[in-house]
Amino acid sequence: MKLNLKHSLIASSIAAALGFAGAAHATNGYNLIGIGAYQMGMAGAVVSDPGSAMTAISNPAGMTEVRPQTDFSMEAFLPKRDVNFTATGGQKISSDSNMYGVPALGWSAPTSSGSNVYFGGGMYGTSGMGVDYPYTANGVMPQSQVPPGQDASFNGFSNIALWQMAPALAWKVNDQLSLGVALDIGYMSASFLQSYGFAAAPSPAGGTAYGPYSINMTRSASAFGLGATVGLLYKINPMWTVGAEYTSSQTYKLNYNLAPGDITVPGGASPFAPAGYAFPGGKYTLTMKTPQTASLGVTMNPTSTLAVSAQVKWIDWKDVMNNLSITGPMDFTGFTPKWKSQTVVAVAANYYVTPKFQVRAGYNYAKSPIDSNAVAYNLILPAVVETHYTAGFTYDLNKRWTIGGAYMIAPQKSYTAPMTASMTDPSKGQKVSLSEQAVSFNIGYKF
Repeated sequence: MKLNLKHSLIASSIAAALGFAGAAHATNGYNLIGIGAYQMGMAGAVVSDPGSAMTAISNPAGMTEVRPQTDFSMEAFLPKRDVNFTATGGQKISSDSNMYGVPALGWSAPTSSGSNVYFGGGMYGTSGMGVDYPYTANGVMPQSQVPPGQDASFNGFSNIALWQMAPALAWKVNDQLSLGVALDIGYMSASFLQSYGFAAAPSPAGGTAYGPYSINMTRSASAFGLGATVGLLYKINPMWTVGAEYTSSQTYKLNYNLAPGDITVPGGASPFAPAGYAFPGGKYTLTMKTPQTASLGVTMNPTSTLAVSAQVKWIDWKDVMNNLSITGPMDFTGFTPKWKSQTVVAVAANYYVTPKFQVRAGYNYAKSPIDSNAVAYNLILPAVVETHYTAGFTYDLNKRWTIGGAYMIAPQKSYTAPMTASMTDPSKGQKVSLSEQAVSFNIGYKF
């Protein structure tokens, strides 16, 4: 027997788990706009202006243009998320988890004195997210239609993280061209919960379906994944430099040991569940993938103290977040988060105030991968922010030690689902909102 519950409210729980993705620390979808304080201050426009040892994961070719060094950054990521059910008589609620720590460590140096081959890498928190919404009335159906002693309720939680290690090699072919490659070793963990109590929807046979609709995967699962990043850096002349990178997708198979009833559907959700159905206990495997990306950037140096960078980045969310797969007892399948791919545009400027002191600022924009038609599937991953403003600095304490910092703000963005509740489309006026701030500090040592 096979239950294929596509376009279900459960899909939003699975989609939310990809804040792993992050989320995240979601900014462009669930990806950070940059790794470490320098990249944040540049709004991610670093593929042609590497600037720090974190370049091993963003464009490994950039290691040839960074002085041999190591960098350690710590970011405090401060998102604010809301879910609003007032359109159907429910409530507006905010997540109680509002701070995440995101560390990053990178290094780069020649393989030997005078060598044109460089080795580097790092360990990074690259994406992930979590929400913790309080139990609340959802208003999807009137309380008067709910069985006695029950509630028309909503409950949501997620705690997802993706860590990556990226050993990398770069080759300075000549004074103009550098090439690089990194092995991306990822480790993902995810736990989440989303439930609707007594949601109402038409049944396949007609009439109305009532009952709990939930998924409980709060027993955290984890998995390793592998991928690669390749990059190049080309100096056209002393004023112009271009850079490019490509990052492959990574696959993670997360195994959850669920108890009977951890996944439940209301009566009428399937011909096999005319009176409601609680899936049996057992091992369920959720297959998730990170998106492939490609970036192209250019940096102009009009003077010896000023660099202006622009970058375009493609993130292939549609391939990995339009449909997801979960398998387990009774071949339970079918999730459609409905994410769209993103084109990210970033611009930034870096200026040497003095030989020891740099300041920078940037702008990053990408239309949300989630639109109003996907809101109901992404309630615990409202990755909808689009515009980011950043600023940062670096100061050389002496010939070896440097400090730096950065700040990012992403103004609030909201999307509202249409009022079209049905078993094939659970949208019914739900509104999600997200705003973000982040502060990062870096300490570096030059060899």
